[in-house]
Amino acid sequence: MTPAHPLRAGDLVLVTGASGFLGSAVTRALLARGLRVRALLRPTSPRNNLKGLDCEIAQGDLTNAASLRPALHGVRYLFHVAADYRLWAPDPQAILRANLDGTRNLMREAMAEGVERIVYTSSVATLKVAGATRPVDETAPQDPAGAIGIYKRSKTLAERAVEDMINRDRLPAVIVNPSTPIGPRDIRPTPTGRIILDAARGKIPAFVDTGLNFAHVDDIAAGHLLAFEHGRVGQRYILGGQNASLQDFLAEVARLTGRRTPTTRLPRALLFPAAWGAQMAARLTKREPMLTVDGLRMARHRMFFTSAKAERELGYRARPYAQGVADALGWFRGAGYLP
Repeated sequence: MTPAHPLRAGDLVLVTGASGFLGSAVTRALLARGLRVRALLRPTSPRNNLKGLDCEIAQGDLTNAASLRPALHGVRYLFHVAADYRLWAPDPQAILRANLDGTRNLMREAMAEGVERIVYTSSVATLKVAGATRPVDETAPQDPAGAIGIYKRSKTLAERAVEDMINRDRLPAVIVNPSTPIGPRDIRPTPTGRIILDAARGKIPAFVDTGLNFAHVDDIAAGHLLAFEHGRVGQRYILGGQNASLQDFLAEVARLTGRRTPTTRLPRALLFPAAWGAQMAARLTKREPMLTVDGLRMARHRMFFTSAKAERELGYRARPYAQGVADALGWFRGAGYLP
């Protein structure tokens, strides 16, 4: 498949969120293709995921438009991967500011600087799973008013804002919707990474009846480059992997760590008091709770998706999710998260 918009060695690319889980995978994929990468980081962003990588660092904050101009100067392409990926925060509006206001700021500044092509990292959180009888595709956009929780609402509103700018201002953006990434360099870790860690430590003896679509983070990163080269402006592409129940996912972690597979299914209704209590405690500790009310509300639905459009139009492929679990565990051990 000949790229309509080939990435050429030596071209300058700005990657937001480059030190994060998915952002660092995208950065590595671009560097492997010979691109010059400028990484947009906040002054407080941890930089461990960029150690040893030949990329330029630009400091800036998505919520401060003026700080983005120097980072975008001379940039030909933009991969906007950064997001506040939390299901709970002491100040929920901080998630909205980062994901919605930050995206608007960045897109406006990118157009002002003449950036030629953009890949915007949205999420499958912007798609409607309630009432679905088969894996959801790109034709099921979520109404922001119906999105569960501040994270999903912020990403849905941000995606709609990007679509508006594409239609109104000719923003040259392709939208990708990753599912649930797993694999190495989950430095924070993400909510799913925390599940892997707690399951590996034997701290998840039971499960709720739900399901997710899991994909190796490096496959999703490769999908970003495919979307750049083959994607159509204004289109969205799901970058996913395999659909699996939470029970099967935990069983895979147990198999790889020698733990006992959880077999007890808990009714969601019984967990809501514990979730409220965990969130109240989190307000005191300032640490994100393992169990959240919004997470339980999301778990009501099996969040299954299909990447058929990306496979057909971009040539996207994803390996079995078990490899992502194995790579995540290997990285967590090497980084000292697990004994």
